[in-house]
Amino acid sequence: MIMIIDTGLGNIASVQSAFSALNVDVVTSSEPEMLEQATRIVLPGVGSFQAGMECLRERGLDQVLRTQIDRLVPLLAICLGMQLLTDGSDEAPQLPGLGIIPGKNVRLPDSVRIPQQGWNRVFPESGRSLVIDGYAAFANSYALPDAHSDWNPAWTNYGHRFVSAVNRDNILACQFHPELSGRYGLDLLRRWLANPVLPGRSSSLNRIENSARSGPRSINDSTVRIIPCLDVMNGRVVKGIRFQNLRDSGDPAERAALYERQGADEIVLLDIAASPGGLKTRLDAVRRVRKRIHIPLTVGGGIRSVEDASRLLYAGADKISVNSAAVRRPELISDLAQAFGRQCVVVAIDARKRLRKINSLVSAKKTCRWEVLINGGRIRAGRGAVEWASEAELRGAGEILLTSWDRDGTRSGADLALVHAVSDAVSVPVVCSGGIGSSDDAFQAIRAGADAILAASIFHDNELAVAELKRQLAAQKIPVRL
Repeated sequence: MIMIIDTGLGNIASVQSAFSALNVDVVTSSEPEMLEQATRIVLPGVGSFQAGMECLRERGLDQVLRTQIDRLVPLLAICLGMQLLTDGSDEAPQLPGLGIIPGKNVRLPDSVRIPQQGWNRVFPESGRSLVIDGYAAFANSYALPDAHSDWNPAWTNYGHRFVSAVNRDNILACQFHPELSGRYGLDLLRRWLANPVLPGRSSSLNRIENSARSGPRSINDSTVRIIPCLDVMNGRVVKGIRFQNLRDSGDPAERAALYERQGADEIVLLDIAASPGGLKTRLDAVRRVRKRIHIPLTVGGGIRSVEDASRLLYAGADKISVNSAAVRRPELISDLAQAFGRQCVVVAIDARKRLRKINSLVSAKKTCRWEVLINGGRIRAGRGAVEWASEAELRGAGEILLTSWDRDGTRSGADLALVHAVSDAVSVPVVCSGGIGSSDDAFQAIRAGADAILAASIFHDNELAVAELKRQLAAQKIPVRL
């Protein structure tokens, strides 16, 4: 019996979907009795170290998990699950971890955007590691800075080198998300399933020449994400200009699967009828998309509470996006970050340029600012977009999804001044949306400070495939996952 431990803090549906794609049956439970019977164990998790440890201990899972590890029952730990196996984390300095993997997790450096969101390269140190060289999906703010000599490590560079995976005996622990890492991640799961007991580390292991332990190849091996956006109404993908004159663009699950095959790094699904109409985001669309893809899925529309977000995460979302409700009640951002971790919280900002004259004895130049729109662009929120982005970060946002209302659907290029202003104002990743009609538009937005590019029309109308956009960006020396 393969058991996924349900800590109440995770993208359980994504893990279930990955094993389903491998035609492997799994059981999901939070009961210690079920854990005692498991012949393979998966410990996933997202969110804070404290919440994860408290959940394990309150449910009596920590001691049973230790016993199963001593019995050499194969264990796969994912993201927060890996951190829970260590001695502790600077995120909760007074709280000890399970102490299975030596070392303490430290915060990633301020020289990079935190949390790390997206795809980064993984370098195995040992030729006998289950982990191979390739790109995997990350969503983390903390990581192990070094690996004990008894463990087979893999490394990743993001600001500085950190441990992205370790294995020894019966344990494989990944700081990244194999269930969201496409073919790379599914192949890793296959290798884990094929190995009843993982190889231990020994002095006879052959080291990879020029491995990451000898020194990182670069300070940052992360890539720029290309993200197709699925605006959904009544179960169908729609697209228009400035959120109006919508036209049908297909089935969301089919579109999402197509874009993953083309090399999309993530999918964003926004129920654009949920907020204006007061409806909940349709869970069936989320479930159908999750079954078809194995890359990160961000879902938004009509999220007004922690309970709304929890329903979406259990349906298959990996991150949730809030917009109108967060503007009306900014405390929602903090509530979500505390419940699920800031790496799960995306604050979407729809911004419109507003010109106003400044009376001055020196000049009467027009200066530009951007105002926030809510309810699908129908209502002016009376807030500045740059200031709201800064406040959202302080309240716990792990990412800003920035849409230029003026450029939306026009394919006239991004509002570069807006991208630059918001990117400079925050230290979390910024996703540029609105106006992307070519690879040059994407290139200019990245130069302006965007960490990811979100687009819809050019993909839905089959004018530019995701793979071709990436190839054109790579030709301009932009780091992308090909």
